Amino acid sequence: MKKKLNRNQIKNASTYILVTAAFVVLQLLSAQGKLNSTTKGFLVPACAYIVLAVSLNLLVGICGELSLGHAGFMGIGAFTGIVVTSLLVEAVPNSVLRLVIGMFIGGVLAGLIGFLIGIPVLRLRGDYLAIVTLAFGEIMKNIFGNLYLGVDTDGLHATIKTEGLTLAEGGRMIVSGPRGATGITKLSTFAVGFVLILFTLFVVQNLINSKEGRAIKAVRDNRIAAESVGINVTAFRMKAFVVSAFLAGMAGALYAMNYGSITASKFNFNTSINILVFVVLGGMGNILGSIISATVLYILPEAMRGLQDYRMIIYAVVLILVMLFTWSPKMKDILSVAADKVRGVCHKISVKVRGVFRKNKKEAASK
Repeated sequence: MKKKLNRNQIKNASTYILVTAAFVVLQLLSAQGKLNSTTKGFLVPACAYIVLAVSLNLLVGICGELSLGHAGFMGIGAFTGIVVTSLLVEAVPNSVLRLVIGMFIGGVLAGLIGFLIGIPVLRLRGDYLAIVTLAFGEIMKNIFGNLYLGVDTDGLHATIKTEGLTLAEGGRMIVSGPRGATGITKLSTFAVGFVLILFTLFVVQNLINSKEGRAIKAVRDNRIAAESVGINVTAFRMKAFVVSAFLAGMAGALYAMNYGSITASKFNFNTSINILVFVVLGGMGNILGSIISATVLYILPEAMRGLQDYRMIIYAVVLILVMLFTWSPKMKDILSVAADKVRGVCHKISVKVRGVFRKNKKEAASK
């Protein structure tokens, strides 16, 4: 007897299908020259913000912990990725491989710092946790803003002194304090960003639907009840926190390697708030909603730059209207019906695709 797909499997599959379809459409439009340079410039940052929104949703929506320091982990990944890719220019000539290594190391370092920070921080909850993570993000921003890092024949040198570094002849600066990192080789591509989104979806969705994910939800819904049945609350909160930091670090590296220069001011409190807005508007715990809201809300203010002073007013009005419509009971019912129809269509497509594969397999076996 064939096993039917449950609701979560259909929902996850529909997310993969929609993301892949969007990537294919954009790639086809780009190949035909129908995307201008401005639109192409939005693609990689949009991928980075999608990953940031999904990773924060794991912590805020699934785990139920409010964090305002996500930009700090993004910054750790960004500057780590810049340093790593700069040092591997000769050792790893392939640009894509060098980018992937930089993203991975940036994510690992962000996850490690997330673990170290989480040991004392995750003893707190609610507003207190939000305040501490906000302080962490601002501390990281100030560290990056005062960091001088360079390389010469004697190796890598770093300091936070205001007078900077003195390098040997032939040495070069990688990070120059308030001026940030300059002369960055642009390695990020839309294809790598797409793969990172798929990787993030794979990690987050598998975690949510696993035994650990159910335990994390139990902690969110009723901490006391979860503790009473033997769930290690701190351990599961730590797992969500570290995974979220790891993915944010990878997104930060992807984002930074898309520009020729980057400063620490990019990873400030406002960036953390923007990412949180993506999560709230997309729906707490709604992964597909985070993807859509991150895409729309990132592109909207960028597309309205021609309006100058009025664009942020329009952006604020749009946010208010979206919040009113999204949280309206009638709108929730409409969106639920629409989502069910989309999932139904995606399920039919997946069934037809599997049928075609089985048919081709049988024909090949008969030959």
